[in-house]
Amino acid sequence: MIVFRAFASALAFLTRLPVPAAGSWSPRVAGWAVAFYPAVGLILGGASAGLAWLVLERAALPPHLLWAVALVGAHAFLTGALHLDGLSDIVDGLGGGRGDRERALEIMKDPRVGAFGVVALVLVLAAKVVAADEVLRTPGRLAALLACPVIARFGAVLLVVFFPTARDTGMASMVHREAPGAAVVFAALPTVALLWAQGGGGLVPAGAALATALVVGVFISARLRGLTGDAYGAAIELAELAFLVACAAPRIRGA
Repeated sequence: MIVFRAFASALAFLTRLPVPAAGSWSPRVAGWAVAFYPAVGLILGGASAGLAWLVLERAALPPHLLWAVALVGAHAFLTGALHLDGLSDIVDGLGGGRGDRERALEIMKDPRVGAFGVVALVLVLAAKVVAADEVLRTPGRLAALLACPVIARFGAVLLVVFFPTARDTGMASMVHREAPGAAVVFAALPTVALLWAQGGGGLVPAGAALATALVVGVFISARLRGLTGDAYGAAIELAELAFLVACAAPRIRGA
């Protein structure tokens, strides 16, 4: 029962998909939900790969920048722009805090988006659209779209479990305390299985994504003396971008 509830909790937290009793999970369930972050990523990746298949394979339409915009937009819609919100908040906090930890944390609580956050959102979304457009023009596009959100969310699992939190209270702190080390093992199973099924082609993009997530974690933790939920969201967004860029790199070099 806890497995089902943990998976449902992860699905409710990371997506807009309707989940019954989404607000009634216990701290223990929320902690174990971390183990299912990559599984939720598989659902999101399946949606992206399915959309690309319908447009490019089934309808036989040629790759176009508009399809990349549609993919990035659909992904943002399915996640409720949760991770993009985290990215804007963390950049606003670090940029506006000017090295003051308490000021940065206070800014991150403000629901308004500042200039730093807007610039970060524009740049990251633009980069994701361009990278996705390049990926859609490669033979391995469906595999890449499927794996991208899985790897990024496994990176978030590492941050949740192994990095301290900047605050002693709040959702991020509670999940960090309750998430068992075994969650990393459970989260690694679908991640490794997917990479194995796809062969060696996904190893470099996966390495780039995980390295990006860890660098983001180290960078933010050094400035805030821990991570927040916004930091996890930022890490996911930037890890997804790194994965797409790594997949598109051969086309970029050949341009």
